[in-house]
Amino acid sequence: MPKTFAACPTEIVEAPIEVVWNLLTNIESWGDFYDVRVIGVEPAGPAIVGQRMLGESGPRWLHIGISFEFVLIDEPHHKLEFDVRMPLALSVHEELDCIPLTSERCRVNYHCNFGIPDGWRGAVIRIVLGRELTKGPIDSIQRLKHAAEQAYRKSKSAI
Repeated sequence: MPKTFAACPTEIVEAPIEVVWNLLTNIESWGDFYDVRVIGVEPAGPAIVGQRMLGESGPRWLHIGISFEFVLIDEPHHKLEFDVRMPLALSVHEELDCIPLTSERCRVNYHCNFGIPDGWRGAVIRIVLGRELTKGPIDSIQRLKHAAEQAYRKSKSAI
């Protein structure tokens, strides 16, 4: 039975919830701000349950294959969930939700639930990734925050 590890960072984003939601539900553009190179999205378009993205992460020379599949899209509550598959049988069930604080500010909650296999695979993951299991989700939510705030500033200056 796989062991689990949870990382749950939260950020206040100085942008309307719609800006953040648009970034989260446009999986084809995740490579613009997340540490992922998007290889393909099926079907193309905004997020829907069952949509899959194949990508790579890590240094460009390493090509660590990853796949994402949306399992929940709750637009009225600005909540989505997806499953991530990585090498060595590492899996992650991720949940993101956005809560409006004002018309120009929201809070993003990010819950990463890692499934770490037993045996040698789990031992390798714990040795190789170690602190990355905590640092990775923090980096991801900060990248999302930066991208949303930058997009919002850009849209305000275009008016």
